[in-house]
Amino acid sequence: MATKLAALILLAAFIAGPAACEGASICFNGWLRLPSYNPRLCRSRPDIQRRQRIPSPSGSGLSYGYYNSRCPSAEKLVTAAVRKAVAANPGIGAGLIRLFFHDCFVRGCDASVLLTATNSNNMDTEREGPPNKDSLRGFEVIDEAKAAIEAACPGTVSCADVVAFAARDASYFLSNRRINIPMQGGRYDGRESFANETDQLPGPFSNVTELQASFAAKGLTSDEMVVLSGAHTIGRARCMFSSSRLSEMDPAFAAKLRAQCNGDDNTNVNQDDVTPDVLDRQYYQNVIDRKVLFTSDAVLNSTETIAQVRENANRAGAWERKFERAMENMGKIGIKTRGDQQGAEIRKVCSRVNN
Repeated sequence: MATKLAALILLAAFIAGPAACEGASICFNGWLRLPSYNPRLCRSRPDIQRRQRIPSPSGSGLSYGYYNSRCPSAEKLVTAAVRKAVAANPGIGAGLIRLFFHDCFVRGCDASVLLTATNSNNMDTEREGPPNKDSLRGFEVIDEAKAAIEAACPGTVSCADVVAFAARDASYFLSNRRINIPMQGGRYDGRESFANETDQLPGPFSNVTELQASFAAKGLTSDEMVVLSGAHTIGRARCMFSSSRLSEMDPAFAAKLRAQCNGDDNTNVNQDDVTPDVLDRQYYQNVIDRKVLFTSDAVLNSTETIAQVRENANRAGAWERKFERAMENMGKIGIKTRGDQQGAEIRKVCSRVNN
């Protein structure tokens, strides 16, 4: 059922396209814009409507230098794999940061986003969910790092920690070494993954209330939401997520996008047209200048969040320090730190559970 629903949602997203403007329904937690309301795709989300923030994630059981004695080369091996990948293609670095975010927001930071074979033997894993299907990147970097670690220290380092360290290292290299996230270790890997649970991920059509509610449900603040949105200063996105709001953008920027997309919603364009391969604070100036792709970016120009946007845009170094703290805090969401906790384990291969 989940696989069929994912396919239906993706099909509807293509159909909705630029024509879905006035009166459109935004569904699947901001990932889908429909011309009219569809109860199958736009079910009520009480958690989004109420916007109740749970306590900030504690990270109990995690620690800095967790592998110093368990597997001294672990973090260096991850760094080496990420350095090579980012040097060859900065877009992979952007993908690794996104992979970490999409992992932590569904079932916590447990590498469930990597699974293709689960304890329940289902095929409709998170990788098949509408926000992830055919768009997540960086799996090969995780696999390369994990294989090197397994050769050095079998059964010791979790895939969840590899994902977290890879996002940390991608942030470091893409920011020209200006961002250095103090990432703790000690996570265990989950054994389940379901496509329909990816509706917890805030989408490109989300408004401010929905964004705040999605982050609050994970114990993160509105300010952390604004800070983490800054990762949209790197990477690329399909035209289908911005083609319906060209009239709301800076006219010159909209004209450039229209030419790049050329009527093809599957075309990918840079999220940041100024410094597309650098993780920096340019994103916030883009928000102010109406040169961002997503609705979820543009709404940060609202009265609720514009003060944070302006501070991040104007104060050198301020956003980088806040991004470091927010990424570390996000890495504490829903963690598993014991092998017997909900069937958690240290996977041998990141894409499948152990036998």
